[in-house]
Amino acid sequence: MNNTIIFDMDGTLLDTEKYYRKYWRIASEETGYPMTDEMVLSLRSLGRPFSTERINTFFNDERAYNIIRGRRMELIKEAIKREGIQLKPYVKETLGILKEKGFRLAVATATDEERTKEYLEKMELEEYFSDVICATMVKCGKPAPDIYLYACEKMNIKPEETYAVEDSPNGILSAYRAGCKVIMIPDQTPCDDEVRPYLSFLAESMKDLPGFLLEER
Repeated sequence: MNNTIIFDMDGTLLDTEKYYRKYWRIASEETGYPMTDEMVLSLRSLGRPFSTERINTFFNDERAYNIIRGRRMELIKEAIKREGIQLKPYVKETLGILKEKGFRLAVATATDEERTKEYLEKMELEEYFSDVICATMVKCGKPAPDIYLYACEKMNIKPEETYAVEDSPNGILSAYRAGCKVIMIPDQTPCDDEVRPYLSFLAESMKDLPGFLLEER
């Protein structure tokens, strides 16, 4: 029985990907390494070793990632302090239904442990999840399968008996490569022909999950 659901955090539970999309661009321009929107979108949910290599390759400069990321982190911290964090639509309602129906819920995120804990507590979401797994706990972040494989091992569940809920192509690849059943809720980029074959279900919002998961159970 497929009772375990692992959720990505940024862009799936929290409406934070908009900050990353905006401030990667601004930080890159301010630091003299201007990135296009397409470049920025390719970084979504990408683990640090992969994003480091990608950005440094963009500019053929091994300093680029650290310089841009340092400024981006300052800008996002200021934006969150100024504007706060919002949940994606129907998050608490959906998590409440799934937990009430006996599903085991977890988080697997590219965000580090300190910020993940801070965000989940601030948004009063920590009570819904039995486990929280961060990319800093594994060798390779998304799109490598490590984070989902580790999450399943930690929870003593087979990947093929687990659903992963993701919003980005890199996250989808990570979950699919681990052997999980993948659900996509698009955020900054729509579903396209490249990722569609990896999906078990394409949802418009979190509101669509209980009906699908209860039917599949």
